[in-house]
Amino acid sequence: MSDNNSPVAIVAAEAPLRAKASNYPEPFASRMAGRGKRPLGNVFGLSNFGVNLTRLALGAVSSLRHSHSRQDEFIYILTGHPLLVTDDGKTSLSPGMCAGFKSGTGNGHHLVNRTAEEVVYLEIGDRSAGDSGHYPDDDIQAVLGKDGQWQFVHKDGTTY
Repeated sequence: MSDNNSPVAIVAAEAPLRAKASNYPEPFASRMAGRGKRPLGNVFGLSNFGVNLTRLALGAVSSLRHSHSRQDEFIYILTGHPLLVTDDGKTSLSPGMCAGFKSGTGNGHHLVNRTAEEVVYLEIGDRSAGDSGHYPDDDIQAVLGKDGQWQFVHKDGTTY
């Protein structure tokens, strides 16, 4: 253990799963069935960016299709063949491939596992204050609160 009580190194696949399967309110949270995230960055007390080891079962999605106002995101495929869905279309990914999503572009994106094999990938994103999430396909939007927690509302601003 280091001085801040964080381990020096771990086996990523043995890190604890995120306690709450999804931060989304219903009816969106249940759409994340089959997705498991291991928040690796949190294990080490990282505060400037997050790293998740994420697994998608058959039929699972990484998230609602979304974009961020201030957060850059990056994914790296370890195993499996997910479909990346963006405003530009659909792209088949395979192990060793990666993709990045610049903040502020409005290009909604997510991964879908339409294969019989599990998908495992790393997702990395910064933790920019004042970030917001936009969801082109659903009646939801998100704002990152000062406490670092996502707050979700309908597109008309009413709360869930």
